[in-house]
Amino acid sequence: MPASASFEQLTLVDLIRYGASRFGAAGLTFGHSYDNALDEATQLVLHALHLPHDLSPVYGAGRVTGEEKAKVLELFERRVNERIPAAYLTGEAWFAGLSFKSDRRALVPRSPIAELIESGFEPWLGGREVERALDLCTGSGCIAIATAHYHPEWQVVGADINDEALSLATENKARLHADNLELRKSDLFKGLQGEVFDLIVTNPPYVTNDETDALPKEYSYEPELGLRAGDDGLDLALKILRDAPDHLSEHGLLICEVGEAERALVELLPQLPLAWVEFKVGQMGIFVAERHDLVEHHDAIKRLADARG
Repeated sequence: MPASASFEQLTLVDLIRYGASRFGAAGLTFGHSYDNALDEATQLVLHALHLPHDLSPVYGAGRVTGEEKAKVLELFERRVNERIPAAYLTGEAWFAGLSFKSDRRALVPRSPIAELIESGFEPWLGGREVERALDLCTGSGCIAIATAHYHPEWQVVGADINDEALSLATENKARLHADNLELRKSDLFKGLQGEVFDLIVTNPPYVTNDETDALPKEYSYEPELGLRAGDDGLDLALKILRDAPDHLSEHGLLICEVGEAERALVELLPQLPLAWVEFKVGQMGIFVAERHDLVEHHDAIKRLADARG
C-alpha cells in the first residue's frame, strides 16, 4: 500500500448500502444479470476494488481508502446518470456459474436457460443421447459456451447473424477454453444447410415493437437486433419452429425462449403441443418441442411463418 494511503471510516457494506439507496432513489431499471439495486451495488463495489464477485460477507466490515471510495462513487454516478447496465460498466457478466466478457456488441447474458444447462437439460432430454447441439442466435456465446463447458463430450455450434456479436463470442470461447464449440455466421438456419443436431437451444429476439420502443434507457445500450421481433414478438420464433425439423435428428428436441410472447404463440398455435418449463422462480416463457410434433403441425406453422416475410 502506498505510504500516503489512508483508510476512511466507510466499510464495504456502507458503500453497498449507499449505492443501493442511490439506485433506488434514481428509479433505475434492473434486469441485466441482476434484478435488484442491492446486488448491482455489490457487484460494482467488488469490481471497483478488484475483489472476487463471491467475496465472503465476513469482509463486509473492511474499511476502504479514499482512492477506493472515489473509484466506487464514480461507477455509481455513471450507473445513475448514464443508465448504463452494470455488466457493461464492469465488462463482465455471470451466466451458469461462468464469467463472460460483456459489452455492447451483444445482449447482457441473462437467460433462465442457464438453469437448464446446469441441470443437463433434464428431465427434458429424458436420457437421450446428444452428439451435436446448436445454440441459434448465440449473441455473446453464453448459452453455447456454457453448454460446451458442462457437456465436453458434445460438439456444440453457436450461430448468429451479427459479426460484432460473433467477435465477442469468439473472445468468450477463448476465455472459457470451449474447444468443443464452433462459432458460425448464419441468418437463423440459412448458413446451416444440411446440418443436423440432437438438441437445438435458442434465445431469439422476442420483444414486440411497442415494448421495444418503450424500453427503459438501460436497454438502449444493447443492440436492438437482439430484442425487436415484430408486433407480437414472434417473427423469428415462428421461422425457427418452421425450419427446425430439417435440422433435428429423429428424436431431436427444440428448446426456445419467447418470454412474454408466450401468450401470443399459444393463441396462434393452440394445437401445437409445447411443454412450458417451470423454473425455480416460476414459468419464464421457455418451451420444449419434440421434432415429431413440429413435423405433424408443419403446415400450420409454415403458413404463419411465411406470412412474416
